[in-house]
Order: sequence, then structure tokens, then C-alpha cells
Amino acid sequence: MATYKKRGGKPKTKVEKQQSIEEGSTTAEVFNTLDENVSKTEQWVAANQKYIFIIVGLAAVLVLGFLGFDKYVQQPKESQAMNDMYSAQKYFDEAVATSQDSLFTLSLDGADGKYGMLDIVDTYSGTNAGNLANYYAGMAYLNMKDYVNAIEYLNAFESTDDVLGPIAKGGIGDAFVQLEQLEDAYDYYVQAANAKTNNYTTPMYLYKAGVLGLKLDKNTKALEYFQTIKAEFPESTEAKDIDVFIGKAQAASN
Repeated sequence: MATYKKRGGKPKTKVEKQQSIEEGSTTAEVFNTLDENVSKTEQWVAANQKYIFIIVGLAAVLVLGFLGFDKYVQQPKESQAMNDMYSAQKYFDEAVATSQDSLFTLSLDGADGKYGMLDIVDTYSGTNAGNLANYYAGMAYLNMKDYVNAIEYLNAFESTDDVLGPIAKGGIGDAFVQLEQLEDAYDYYVQAANAKTNNYTTPMYLYKAGVLGLKLDKNTKALEYFQTIKAEFPESTEAKDIDVFIGKAQAASN
């Protein structure tokens, strides 16, 4: 188990199977059974009417309570969180453009009384902004070469976005490479490649998984990743010299 992360379960494919139902009675018997069940249901309802009304009432209270919480608590909190994150996000964007660690630090810690990403994570836990702040914080730490914190915050980020989700997984892989935990890095590159198929992140992380796979003697899988790039992403940057890596993987597999 890796030192600096909590492993999440890998996604499983559930296949629904249709099962045939054989008729075991005549049409008349079916109708008789339905009539009997209706009568029994009516009797039960009559006998338990008081309790049914209580249960329905409680359900209504819960639903209304949730709607009220969402409208009067959650939505305003989301809006406030996004407003408070504006300054930190601006520092982060400037830091990416200039590669200045000082700006990444301002993005993390805030300045002039404004919240930083770490404040957003703590103050607005459970909001979309708080979740997104985990991503920004993780990427800031990655750029600052603080790989342990990068893994912690990127691992806390949850996303179904086609690009951000894979990049977060890939960022964890990059951090593990720097920590020389290559098996963990390989696992995250594979997760990043499989997270969401797109023409940007998929070939990039297939390539990284393939290159690292060669170092880890996972030659057959590396060959598979390189061949996938060639077949499915021929216009990608990674496909430019992919034949060279396919050759290396083929030679290593023999």
C-alpha cells in the first residue's frame, strides 16, 4: 500500500441480465390471485391507516426539509464559496502563466484578507467550490515540488469531468514518480488513461503508463498502451514517435 494516499476502489461494470418468466397458471387463476392480493392489501391499509399517514407525513417533512436546506442553505453557501475563491483562483492562474512559486503560495494561503485554496477547503467542505479547491491546492503543491501534499489534495478531489478528473489522477502519478514510488505512479497513470476517453488526456497517460511499464517489466501492457495510441489517437502528440516505443516494447516482450 502506498504511503501517501488512500486507495479508492476501482470502478466495476455491472451487467444486467434479463431472465425469462415462465407462466405457471391459467388466465383465470392469474386474475383470481390478483383479486386476492388486492383484497389483502385493502385490509392491511384499513388496519394500519394511522401508521401509514404518519410515515407519509414524515417522508413529506424530510423532502421539504431537503428542498429548504438546498435553497436556503446549500445554494447560498455555494455562491459565497465561489466568490471567496475568486482571488485564490486568480493567483493560481497567474502562477501557471509565470511559473512563480510565490504566486502558488498566495493561491494556497491567500493574501490581503482574502481566502486561499486551503481556507476554501476547510471552510466550504461539502461544496463544489471546496472540492474544486482540492484540485487547485494539489496542482499548486505539485508545481512547488511538495509531492506529499500534492497527492493528499489531488486524492481528495472528486470529479466526473472529462479532463480535470484524469489530470488529477495523472498529477498523483507524476508526484509518485518524483517520490520514486513507481508502482503507485503506474497505477495512477492507468487510472488516468481509463478515467475518461478524450483526445488530450487519454493518449498522454497511455504514453506515461507505457513508458513506466517498460521500466517495471510490464512489457506486454506497455505494448498494448502504445498500440492503442497508434490505432486510436494517430493525431496526438504522443503518436509522433510511437513506432519507436512499440518496437522497444515488442523487443522487451520477446
